Amino acid sequence: MFAETLLSAHDLIYPIFVIGGANVRNPIDSMPGIFQLSVDNVLRECEELRSLNLNSVLLFGIPEHKDERGTSGYAEDGIVQKGIAEIKKNFPEMLVITDVCLCEYTSHGHCGVIENGYVVNDETCTLLAEQAVSHVRAGADMVAPSDMMDGRVGAIRTALDQNGFSATPIMAYSAKYASAFYGPFREAVGSAPQFGDRKSYQMDPRNSDEAMREIALDIREGADIVMVKPALSYLDIIRRTKDEFNMPVAAYNVSGEYSMIKAAAERGWIDGERVMMESLTSIKRAGADVIITYFAKEAARLCQDRLR
Repeated sequence: MFAETLLSAHDLIYPIFVIGGANVRNPIDSMPGIFQLSVDNVLRECEELRSLNLNSVLLFGIPEHKDERGTSGYAEDGIVQKGIAEIKKNFPEMLVITDVCLCEYTSHGHCGVIENGYVVNDETCTLLAEQAVSHVRAGADMVAPSDMMDGRVGAIRTALDQNGFSATPIMAYSAKYASAFYGPFREAVGSAPQFGDRKSYQMDPRNSDEAMREIALDIREGADIVMVKPALSYLDIIRRTKDEFNMPVAAYNVSGEYSMIKAAAERGWIDGERVMMESLTSIKRAGADVIITYFAKEAARLCQDRLR
């Protein structure tokens, strides 16, 4: 009766990894219970999500072809574009959000175009805007740029507006840290950098004020929702974001956070369900309005059970 923070299925967004082929369900070794799914299996996943009152997904693509410029990411017949179209055809009520970034599609694993060993910011922004427009043309309800290029929110907002999609919201990865918690995700999509790292365009984990500046810039450029990633090691950033900007805030409970709990639970060191719910509740308590999490299905089941 007096609980101050309540978690429900409506707070959760479920990430899905889409791959080509038919009847593909490839397990991701470092993320127990998570799979690469062909589009037909994505639709089966959406059926299960609907039964759990989960109505939001975030799509990531695993293309057949990767190249220096990540062309599969903004191709009209790309794997994410196909997944969007089929989900909206079969589950029109499902909120489909798409990750806008090139790292899943580039042969070098970086988030943009490379010249002389560095990511070229402005040219990358142009391609990201093209990718966002292709997603919305396919039926995406929202786009989520995760690349951390300077000015990409403004470039995407302009491109969407010019193509007749002025009502499409942007959920910006505004404070995305150069974190060690992304390892399992990079295995899932094959996006580990082939050289160097992403510290030149992702945030220093030691910085908090810088995050506020990055978030303020994204808001000025047209972000409708701002995101903090990862979540559990950055609860202070989530709280500051909510307090300082009073904007809708998303938090990404990332792959490493998921896998650590799963691994400890499998060994019997912790009560996995209780730790999962405590972790998710802490993210919401810190100020997140929505949580992107691989735990979404398990948490939604528990939320349903508690209401019975």
